[in-house]
Amino acid sequence: MNDVAELKQFGYVHTQTQGIPVAEFERLRDRIVSDAGDAPGSWVHEWSHEAAERDRAGRVDEAWRYHAMARFPFPDGAPRRVAHGHCVDAFARSATGSALERLDVETPEGRIRGWAAGLSAAEPKPLLVILGGIVAAKEQYAPMLRIAAGLDMAGIVTEMPGVGENTVPYTAKSWQTLSHLLDAVGDRAQVSRTVAMALSFSGHLALRCAVNDSRLVGVVTAAAPISDFFTDVQWQRGLPRITVDTLAHLTGVGADRLGGHIRDWALSADELTALAVPLYYMASERDEIIPPGELGQLRRSVRELHVLSHDDEHGAPRHLEETQRWVAAAIHTLRG
Repeated sequence: MNDVAELKQFGYVHTQTQGIPVAEFERLRDRIVSDAGDAPGSWVHEWSHEAAERDRAGRVDEAWRYHAMARFPFPDGAPRRVAHGHCVDAFARSATGSALERLDVETPEGRIRGWAAGLSAAEPKPLLVILGGIVAAKEQYAPMLRIAAGLDMAGIVTEMPGVGENTVPYTAKSWQTLSHLLDAVGDRAQVSRTVAMALSFSGHLALRCAVNDSRLVGVVTAAAPISDFFTDVQWQRGLPRITVDTLAHLTGVGADRLGGHIRDWALSADELTALAVPLYYMASERDEIIPPGELGQLRRSVRELHVLSHDDEHGAPRHLEETQRWVAAAIHTLRG
């Protein structure tokens, strides 16, 4: 079971990114007293109940958001697996008749699944790829594809390896999944002009890809681990349990061995210096997950770095509107 206090703390920012009203979050938060299965008063039950009520009322575009919260942070058993299935199904129904299309990419390591818009062999456009972090299903960020449409770009939203419907394992080589994705749509988008909007842990993945794959012309990220997160044993001891448990689940490594397993994943100063494209990085000054030294590493090594810093916690939940405007402006600049 997850720690209920952590579920409420870190779940808050995810409700806000999905447009769930604060009053609704607070009402459900006060009803949740445990994380035991799907019994009344549990995290899964209360969010799933609200989702079902909205689905029955024909408010499917709200229902999938509540299902997404029910499966948060990851499907650790049958109740959350069911919730995730309902989230995917409800989102698909809400997307019926829209410009969105399903995208499946088979790789040697597994399947990448996403939603896409604006792909066209007749009129290929620059590409925006959107990825969430280790606790976010792709449906959560699919509405942000409107940014791509507004900039006359094609767009794809997908998940990190091991998250949601992505069956690729999460390893040190996971950055290659981005390259596989670009390979798959190279005939329907200008993949040589790809912007990656990769949040939290997927930002680390996108940076390594940008160092190795010249088709990325820029990376926009928020609260991404860079180096110290992977190597600072003392910092790792103080990580929220929800972060450690999720990483252990995705990597298939026990929590007690996680630190040693990911130590070599750190981006080196040489790799950051080799980054030839602009990096837009949002940092939170009171981040409980990302070490404060990460930003200093970026400032010392990255050639073109643009920083937005907030006096806030991980994900800057109290500055979402400002961050969203900054992200949109960054993508606009990189679009050219």
